[in-house]
Amino acid sequence: MRAFHQAPEIPEGITPKMLDRIASNELKTLSKENAEGVALHLVMVSQLIESDPELAHQHAISAARRAGRIGVVRETLAITAYATEDYALALRELRTYRRISGRDDQLPMMVDSERGLERPERALELGRSVRRSTLSVGVQVELAIAMSGARLDLGQAEEALVELQIPQLDPTKAFSYSPALFGAYGTVLEELGREEEAATWFDRADVAADALNEDDDATIEIVEEELEFDDASYEDASYDGEESSAGADERVDVDAKADAVVDTETENADGPLDGTDDVDGNESDGNQGESGERVE
Repeated sequence: MRAFHQAPEIPEGITPKMLDRIASNELKTLSKENAEGVALHLVMVSQLIESDPELAHQHAISAARRAGRIGVVRETLAITAYATEDYALALRELRTYRRISGRDDQLPMMVDSERGLERPERALELGRSVRRSTLSVGVQVELAIAMSGARLDLGQAEEALVELQIPQLDPTKAFSYSPALFGAYGTVLEELGREEEAATWFDRADVAADALNEDDDATIEIVEEELEFDDASYEDASYDGEESSAGADERVDVDAKADAVVDTETENADGPLDGTDDVDGNESDGNQGESGERVE
């Protein structure tokens, strides 16, 4: 029997038209009334995910109960589950999203969810299951950070550093992913006791973040002379990843287009993954209302 769920209220002024175009297009398979109801909850998720992830999660559950077969809805539910540290649900929903969409753009979050479940070995195995070259540049960077974190979980600091030595680790340019990448590199250096080098990369992360905040362009050229950094540590780095040129700012949630690769062992452990199971593990027809009644 389905667990009771009280759908959160939608504040005045929120309209379906506030949902971004890509997500709206995915809802076109639903009836007009149902699509509008789902859109309202998705808009609320986007507005609350940073300030109130718990409430955002309730809106995501409401959307999933009405549109359980829509990829963006399952992806949204996974993101809010991850934000509330429900890593088991996040992983399950991300696998369902992956099967529905055939995309690997949320692979880094899947790896991090495995880490959240204290399964770093499985996190590394999952991260290696997809060719990096099939992922967008932004997703490649996110995956490198997640894989590095899994290495740290296992006490493999040297290997964690190598995971981050990718072509995008370029201190002369700042992309949207650069602050996180530079900061992660500094964290691993700090773990290795290389405090001075770590401080340099933390400074680079701050400079990149400041530069991006001051400019709307996707790429910011950074002149090293102005930063007065010693590049010895960067120049000595040996990249151990597939070659990939840094591209423009990309949305991690929509740009990657790769074939789905499902880990059968994990799939079986996490429950049904056919894209039709609702958030409580029951069969969903994709047109459920807030109280569980069918929406025509």
